Amino acid sequence: MGKITTIGCLLLLGFLGSAQEIEEGVPWDAGKRLVWADFKGKVPPAAVPAATTASGISYTYSANLMYHEVKLDYEVTAYFYPNESWYKKPLANDTILSHEQLHFDIAELFARKMRNRLDRTSFSDNVKAEVREIYQEILQELQEFQEAYDWETNFSRNVEKQLEWNAKIAKELQAVE
Repeated sequence: MGKITTIGCLLLLGFLGSAQEIEEGVPWDAGKRLVWADFKGKVPPAAVPAATTASGISYTYSANLMYHEVKLDYEVTAYFYPNESWYKKPLANDTILSHEQLHFDIAELFARKMRNRLDRTSFSDNVKAEVREIYQEILQELQEFQEAYDWETNFSRNVEKQLEWNAKIAKELQAVE
C-alpha cells in the first residue's frame, strides 16, 4: 500500500497543471450581475463597438493514479477581466449592458460544458495533453458561439434576437448545471 501511495504522490506532483495566469479576474457568480463600474479598461482609439467584455475560462487540475486509473481533481472557472473590458460612456445603456452580461454568462456555460467533459472522460497517463486538448476544443467552441451571438443579435441592436438569446442561455445554464 505504501508503494501505491508514493507513486500516487509522485504522479500528483507531475500532473499539476493550469490553463492561464489569472489577471485579477472576477469569477462568474449567479448572484452578481455586471455593472458599468466593472468595466475598467481604456476604450481603444479606433474602437467601433459600444462596449467589450473580456471574459474567459481558466482551469487547474491534479491527477492521481490509483489502481491503474487516473483520478482527476479539477476546478474550471469563468472569469470577467475588468481591466480588459471597456465601454463608451455616451452609448452606455441597459440593453448594451445586458448584451455584455450575456457574453460573461456564455463563458460560464462553456466552463460548465468543460466540467461535464472532464467528468465523462477516462484519462490515460497522458492526462496533461488530454486535458489541454479538451480545453482547446472548448475554447474554440466558445469563440464560435460568442461570434454567432454577436452576429445574430447584431451586437444587441436586434432586440428580438437579443431576447431569444437571453432565454436560450438561461435555459442552457440550467440544463448544464
